[in-house]
This record gives sequence, structure tokens and C-alpha cells, in this order.
Amino acid sequence: MIQITQLKLPVGHQPEELKQKAAKILRVSPEKIAAVVIRRQSLDARKKPELFYSYTLDVELKSLSSQKGKTKKSLEKAMLHKAKNVQILPSPREAYHFVKPGIKKLAYPPVIIGTGPAGLFCGLMLARYGYRPLLLERGFDVSKRQEAVARFWKTGILDARSNVQFGEGGAGTFSDGKLNTLIKDPQGRNQLVLEIFREFGAGEEILYQNKPHIGTDVLSQIVKNMRKEIIRLGGEVRFGCQVTGLLSGQGQIRGVVTEQGEDIPAEAVVLAIGHSARDTFAMLQDYGIFMSAKAFAVGLRIQHPQKMINCLQYGKEIIPGLGAADYKLTWKSSLGRGVYSFCMCPGGYVVNASSEPGRLAINGMSYHDRGGINANSALIVTVTPDDFPDNTPLAGVAFQRRLEESAYQCAEGKIPVQLYGDFRKKEVSSALGDVIPQMKGAWGFGSLHQMLPSVLCEALMEGIEAFGQKIPGFDRADAILAGVESRTSSPVRIWRNEQLESEMKGLFPCGEGAGYAGGITSAAMDGVRVAEAIAGRYAPFEKLGNAVQPD
Repeated sequence: MIQITQLKLPVGHQPEELKQKAAKILRVSPEKIAAVVIRRQSLDARKKPELFYSYTLDVELKSLSSQKGKTKKSLEKAMLHKAKNVQILPSPREAYHFVKPGIKKLAYPPVIIGTGPAGLFCGLMLARYGYRPLLLERGFDVSKRQEAVARFWKTGILDARSNVQFGEGGAGTFSDGKLNTLIKDPQGRNQLVLEIFREFGAGEEILYQNKPHIGTDVLSQIVKNMRKEIIRLGGEVRFGCQVTGLLSGQGQIRGVVTEQGEDIPAEAVVLAIGHSARDTFAMLQDYGIFMSAKAFAVGLRIQHPQKMINCLQYGKEIIPGLGAADYKLTWKSSLGRGVYSFCMCPGGYVVNASSEPGRLAINGMSYHDRGGINANSALIVTVTPDDFPDNTPLAGVAFQRRLEESAYQCAEGKIPVQLYGDFRKKEVSSALGDVIPQMKGAWGFGSLHQMLPSVLCEALMEGIEAFGQKIPGFDRADAILAGVESRTSSPVRIWRNEQLESEMKGLFPCGEGAGYAGGITSAAMDGVRVAEAIAGRYAPFEKLGNAVQPD
């Protein structure tokens, strides 16, 4: 195949124009092109309101029988040799290959703790290659979980077992469902993850969009479909089954203990526990599993009218065929603190994402259509172990909890809200401006300065003022702030070696909760890595039948 980069067409172009433009660049007739595959699509808005898509394409040529003795491959090679246009390159694409199975026999199926992206993808890969994994999840299946979350948002009554943080699909299920990642991917795991999401219900566009997203409504169906496939391939998934202890001997994992008092034997256990499994972190510390406090970020969410963001980013409020606009902003404060936007949700909602009684945390969420009237984003500041009062592995957890307790008290258990103009003046807001809150869960006015340390508030104010210079109106007085955004990533890193094991052999820390990922895609990729580590050591249980055979 031949790859063409930087091919530009106006937003709203017809599909056949891709083939016509590719043919023009390659100096062949469109009829001589067998297939055009989009590998990358990004938006070029430098000349707004004239907007363009920039593409990377893989182009396959038809066999040209009129040129005797020349194969399609030789013709493509000759075309590349003569090409003076730097847009034309050999296609670098290589398919993902799973590891060759090991030879050591398993007495028991691998146990995976957690069914977020890391756990589900680890479980799916092991199930596909014959390892019959057992997935244990403290929360509910996604349907019951959605009911519990909707009830919480309506009544304020929290189910600490199954909520926005815990349950099938993990914290990402109630989010925008972003699938972009900055992780380098020479092994092709990123593409594999995207293809699996597409296989189980996501749209084709996630394979090539620069900033792909699924949306909470589509993602909830995808995780259900993945679970059904794991079970079909011989795996097992148990809900309402929290792991409360470990079985070990001679430095080797021997199994896990559930809250029901059941001992489940296993030689391989995956810790895909998510960034909010604070009680599990404490349990692991009691068992002597080495971990350390790590940096993460905290802050507030800000809401603006989506039409305002569209106008500033696109030059128009609405452009047919183009979704709600996003943004990404960074700033370094006068005290050296980095301030940046995070988990930006175009057309989205600010949601109560609490998981512990008496503590309040928020997140952003969008549906697939991103059709809400507001844009929201977390504005966060990095905190490090130097900011925590005590020097213990769980110091970051304690720091988060203090912020969340203050947030809960700030508006009597409701999401605390303050207009930016009042935040600057350190006054509690008494009325809204033109921006209408888009919230999942009750909200009330409160003083966000009482919630966050003053050094973080000062950094956020500097950042918002600086962002107003980049996006006019970002610092408008009636922009709505809410808090606290405290679960941006895990406050803990569980140590693992090059074989992805902790000091306890056979125990595999995995994903965002263990400190090795930062979002849905990277967590899923880490789940695949851990599946490879287990499969590379152990033999599958039986002949795979309909399952995928490794190369």
C-alpha cells in the first residue's frame, strides 16, 4: 500500500472526493485505485470559518495488467521512487500480534479484579486465547449500575458499592468516552483497542479521528457486549464480589478472598482496581504490597455555552457535519504551578461522581451526540507528594479525601457552584448569569475558596485569565465553576517489575488504578500488555475452537 499524508479537503466534502484527490496526487485515474482507507482525520481551523479536514490515507492500487511483467507491488515501488511530493510514503502499518503461549500449566483460571477498561480488555484477550479468566467486580452490571447512578443523581442517596466510580466499565463509563492517548505504540495495541471498541459497537470513525470519542450512552452498551463475549469464550464475570484479601505463600500469590468469605485459588491475579479503590489500596498495604504516593492533579470544572466555544474555534455557531468544538489549554502560573484543561466535554454535563459518604467529587460526561448546550472542562493543577502533610503511600488518598469532605460541606452535599466573577472576588454567588448549569445531580452555591488550598485557587485564577487571552470570553464573569475535580488519576503507584509483576509473584498491577495509565485507551492497552505477560508464561487450558488463534 501507499500512504498519503496531509491530504486536505473542505469540511462537508463528499466521500468520493477522497479517492479523486488521492488519484490526482498519485497521478493515476480513480479507476486504478482499488481501495482508500482513512488512517487519520484531523481538523484544520487556521483559516476559520473556512475549515478543512487533513487526512492520512492508505491507498491500494489495482493490478495493472497492461504493464507486462510488473506486479502491483513493483508498480507501487516505482511510483514512490519517482514521487517528488513528500505527501507520498510507503505505508508503515503493521498488524498487532499476540504473544506465543507459554508452556507452564495453570491449575486455576487467572483472576482479574475490576471490570474497567484495563480489566475488561485483559479479560477479553485472555478469553480469546483460551485462558478462561474469572473477573470479579465489586459493583453492579452496567444496567443495574445505571439505575443506581440515576437514583443517586435524583435523590442524593449514594450507593457506595455501585456508582460513577465502581461497577461494570469502570469510571470511564460515565464520562465523555475519549479514546485518544499520547502513549507511543510500536506494537499496535492502540489500534487493537480501537478495533475492539468498533467490533463491540463503536462507530467506524474512531479508527481514524484525531480525537475519537464514544460517549457514555454507547460505551455502556459496548462494555456489556464485551462481557457477554468473555463469557461466551469460557470466562466468568461476577458482580457484587469485592476482593477483601489475598492468599499467598513463599512470595507467590495463591488466590484471593472475597467479601462473601470465599477463597478463590489462582496463580495469576490482575489488579485492575481503578483509581478510586481506596479501601483496596489500604488492604494491599496491609499485605505488604509495595506502593508509593504519586503526583496527580486537582481543581474545578468550568462551563461555558457550547455555541460560544464553537464560534471561537470554528468561526460559526453551527457547521453541518461538524460536532461540538473542543479546546486544550495550558498555562504556567507565577508560582511555577502548571494549570491545564483536562477531560474537556463538548456539549456535556458536570456530574456528581462521588463514591464515599460525606465526600463529594465531580467529573465531566457527554453523550455520543455531544448535544448539550454547554461545554465543560476540568481546570486542574498538579499536586505532588510534597503537597501532602505525611510521607506515606496513601498520603495522596488522604489529600483527596480532605478536599472531597470540604466540597461536600461547601453546599450541604450538593455540587458546589460559583460564578467565576464571584470566585475572583471570593464572594458566594447569589444568582446565575447567562450561563445555565448543565448538571447531573443537585447543585448549590458555595465558596470554592473554602474547598481548595489558596495556592491552587491563585493558580487557577491566573490560568483562567490567561486562557481568556487565548479564547476570548473564557474568563467571562458568569462562567460557572464547580468542584471538586479530584479523581483525575490514581494517587498511588503499585510497583511492578519488567515482567509486570509486583513483589508478590503472580500479582499483576494493571491500568490506571495501579498508576500505569491515564484514561480509557491507555488503561485498555495496559490490560492487553498484562494479558500478554500472563499468556506468554502459561499455556491455555484447551484447544481454542472458535477463539482467535495466536500467530
